[in-house]
Amino acid sequence: MKLQINGKEMDVEAEGDTPLLWVLRDDLGMTGTKYGCGLAQCGACSVLVDGVVTRSCVTPLDAVASSAITTIEAIEETDLGKRVVDAWVRHQVPQCGYCQSGQVMAATSLLKETAAPTDDEIRAAMINLCRCGTYNAIKAAMKDLAGTSETADNGQGLHLGSAGMVAGGVAVAAAAVAGTAAVRSKGRNEDTGSEGDA
Repeated sequence: MKLQINGKEMDVEAEGDTPLLWVLRDDLGMTGTKYGCGLAQCGACSVLVDGVVTRSCVTPLDAVASSAITTIEAIEETDLGKRVVDAWVRHQVPQCGYCQSGQVMAATSLLKETAAPTDDEIRAAMINLCRCGTYNAIKAAMKDLAGTSETADNGQGLHLGSAGMVAGGVAVAAAAVAGTAAVRSKGRNEDTGSEGDA
């Protein structure tokens, strides 16, 4: 099967029902696209298919055989993609960075369709999960790209987005932080033989 990936025609030996993600990572070595949940929920595997953000973990090769596929490896080859990456760096969006290739893809897709998205449009499009909780920085970068700016600040140097922005993702990140704190506290207590709350 032939696929158009990052402006090049590539031959792949895989069944038509093989998820695109596996071919990108395992066969072609394009590991910038990440495996997250495998259920098209988290967005870490996002690529662009004919300019539209697409979850590659559930997209079969047959569905993209005649399409133009863009991965994070080539996103800066366009002016828009480079602007998005520059904004991500300027606003220091990544922390662990694992989800950020998918976030950049979602941002690029939105801005290609809508040059100056509203807060509601940003919330609707930027739904990928981030365990590090970088949603405020993502929104600040998006508003920068849209030609507006964040002015609200929480006193800790973090830009405040709308309260409902990616609420599910914020809850996941908060749960992860709480779990980590509990594990660390338990380890300290076991090491010292002390008891007490975290």
